[in-house]
Amino acid sequence: MPREDAPRYSPPDALTVPRYAGIKTFARCPVAAGPEGVDVAVFGIPFDTGTTMRPGARFGPEAVRAASVMLRPYNPVQDAQVFGRLSVADLGDLRVTPGNAEKTVGQIAEQLEPIVRTGARTLCLGGDHLVVLGELRAHAAVHGPLGLVLLDAHADVWDVYCGERYYHGSPFRRAVEEGLLDPGRSLLAGMRGSLYGPGDADMPRDLGFEVIPCEELVTVSHKDYGARVRRRVGEGPLFLSFDVDVLDPAYAPGTGTPEAGGLTTREAFGFLRALRGLRFTGYDVVEVSPAYDGPGQPTAVAAANVAFELLTLDVLAEGG
Repeated sequence: MPREDAPRYSPPDALTVPRYAGIKTFARCPVAAGPEGVDVAVFGIPFDTGTTMRPGARFGPEAVRAASVMLRPYNPVQDAQVFGRLSVADLGDLRVTPGNAEKTVGQIAEQLEPIVRTGARTLCLGGDHLVVLGELRAHAAVHGPLGLVLLDAHADVWDVYCGERYYHGSPFRRAVEEGLLDPGRSLLAGMRGSLYGPGDADMPRDLGFEVIPCEELVTVSHKDYGARVRRRVGEGPLFLSFDVDVLDPAYAPGTGTPEAGGLTTREAFGFLRALRGLRFTGYDVVEVSPAYDGPGQPTAVAAANVAFELLTLDVLAEGG
């Protein structure tokens, strides 16, 4: 008999239904038409017009969903029951307009805002990183300016590229300009790689963000990173964004702008787990480009497991 307090939406029992069977939703969670009874609503955002290098992130949601069938309900490292505690449903893909980045950002915000207003948290699977601007618009419309926790090889605060203001290197600059983010409550970590000039490294700090470059991040313990995030973000609404290119290409080759010298997958999990107890209104995992992934799809597998760690944080924020 099902438990009376069981969440409305949970994956089927993998001991009776093989994980490889059925339609490929995220973690085999049920499809829902709306947010009623949903704690965390999962969306795909199949858009990559904003990319400036290798395309293909429009197929990222599909790849992450396929890799996520291996996810089981319990996170032993965090001692947290995820599925079975949270009601998680896959609400499908958001509508986008290929070739029109600015319009797509507006579409994302328009579709997500009613979901956020119900109190559900959103977990979005990108898509290039420009999609986060639409997510932030939706969350800020409900909660006000957000603090940002970002793990990424790039700060994504450049301004104009080839005459365009809306692309995957600019979402957090645009978000500050629009009043969606509070840089004073935000911490960006993992930045590395060559730049256009010495001023590029100062751009996020000039906007008010705190930055931990990758060379520093790898010398910081997970515990100290978590403490530093807590000091920075204080009280107020938070959003967490994870770009898979924060991982070294040895672990995540399937991304549009790979940068050598990044985190291992295990290191990234440790930094995420160190955020235990923080409450986020929304999450995303972006920039999976499956055409460049390796045998066994390590990038998609990593992204799916990152998403599981994000759901775990959601459970732990509720005292689970």
